[in-house]
Amino acid sequence: MEQWTEIRRAVLVEEISKRAACRRFGIHWDTLERILNNSAPPGYVRTQAREKSVIAPWLGRLGELLEANRDLPRKQRYTVKRMWQVLCEEGFAGGYTTVKDAVREIRKEAPKEVFMPLSQRPGEAQVDFGQAVARIGGRLTKVVFFVMSLVHSDAMFVMVFPRECTEAFLEAHVQAFAFFGFVANRISYDNTKVAVTQIIGAHRRKLTAAFARLVGHYLFQPYFCRIRRANEKGVVEGAVKYSRLNFMVPVPQVADWAELNAHLLTCCRSDMTRRLRGKTLSKQVLLEEDKVAGLALPADRFDPRRLVSTTATSEALVVLDTNDYSVPVEYGHRPVVIKASVQTVSIYHADREIARHTRCWEREKQIFDPVHYLSLLDRKPGSLDHARPFAGWDLPEDFAVVRRRLEAQREDGTREYIRVLLLLRDYPLGRVAIAVRHALRWTAPTADAIKQLLIPSERPELKTFHLAGREHLAGVTVAATDLGAYSRLREVAHA
Repeated sequence: MEQWTEIRRAVLVEEISKRAACRRFGIHWDTLERILNNSAPPGYVRTQAREKSVIAPWLGRLGELLEANRDLPRKQRYTVKRMWQVLCEEGFAGGYTTVKDAVREIRKEAPKEVFMPLSQRPGEAQVDFGQAVARIGGRLTKVVFFVMSLVHSDAMFVMVFPRECTEAFLEAHVQAFAFFGFVANRISYDNTKVAVTQIIGAHRRKLTAAFARLVGHYLFQPYFCRIRRANEKGVVEGAVKYSRLNFMVPVPQVADWAELNAHLLTCCRSDMTRRLRGKTLSKQVLLEEDKVAGLALPADRFDPRRLVSTTATSEALVVLDTNDYSVPVEYGHRPVVIKASVQTVSIYHADREIARHTRCWEREKQIFDPVHYLSLLDRKPGSLDHARPFAGWDLPEDFAVVRRRLEAQREDGTREYIRVLLLLRDYPLGRVAIAVRHALRWTAPTADAIKQLLIPSERPELKTFHLAGREHLAGVTVAATDLGAYSRLREVAHA
């Protein structure tokens, strides 16, 4: 570079002749012309594309394979190695490196998409799910987390769930609206199956029954992005990444799901004080503008539970997401409705709740309530020690003592012990356990004796008779009792 500058200075400033410059610096005339025409060395520029003799006839086919990748699932697209194998099967004689270099050139020449900056109107939101890991109850668990982000204020709501499903989707919306204090008037989504059953057009969708129920309750306008166009909801895409890196690093160590969600809620509230680049105010202040443009929360609460109509099996079980939940045996073979939330599974028959279980998020498990099978046990006492519903039933040790004593004293001791268990259908376990403990002081702790301890001994409180709504009794008077009348009756009786 220094010699380049010296040559240019000698000719252009000192004004020596070009011929003299060639002699002084020992360069060719053409080289001198190139130096004088360029202030810096221009570098090597290929004037003609290098001939690719082997791959040239196959570039069209290679372009077809690359184009086909756009319509294939991400995990089933052609790799460069697979492209090379396809070309070899069709007669290509070149090596893998030749194909790899050609693919790199094609991708380099492909035009890059340019995006239009969009306005961020108050009252609008975007929704997406992300994935992370957390240590829950000492166990490293994969979780999915729901994020709703307001495009104007960038305020966000984050909530974790065991799985992306309908009840989680609905529950998250209810909690997000409560957190923000209003309903966004327009919410953007991708084409998740928990909200969409059919893609009709570029942005038109047929909604699932559960999501349609949510929209009908809150009356917001759902907007669906085009397929594989995540940039149409870029605000929430950034919020998903930010919340994962800032709210879940290091990996949260919590006792249960409720504690993890409480931690995330605290993080969302703390994030309200942050001011983003390009914004003049904090999220908390801009949130008020979102609230003015949004919709008011409905007066009645939305039920986010998923409804499933089914029939109880011959073993008094109902199936939900590959898991079996028990119902009282009286409802076997009967139609029931399951109302599933993230935390519980409630089962109804004729609008009456007949069973409730804690939600199980594992697969192909059976969740029993032993009390549901007690009436069947009364008819089939031989199944007491072999029935699955009673396996591992965690009863207080006093129950085992009562069983041993009854079976040692009576020929029908097992049946009598079953009668003791039947008390659990009418009384809570805590009360029955206390009664059993007291009954062990007796020689024969039978079911009838234990039941006597469960019946309240105190007299019910006297009820006050109110005249409200009984105006026809307002004029009735009851005379005070004359106690002397009893003395006169006794005199008459002895006369």
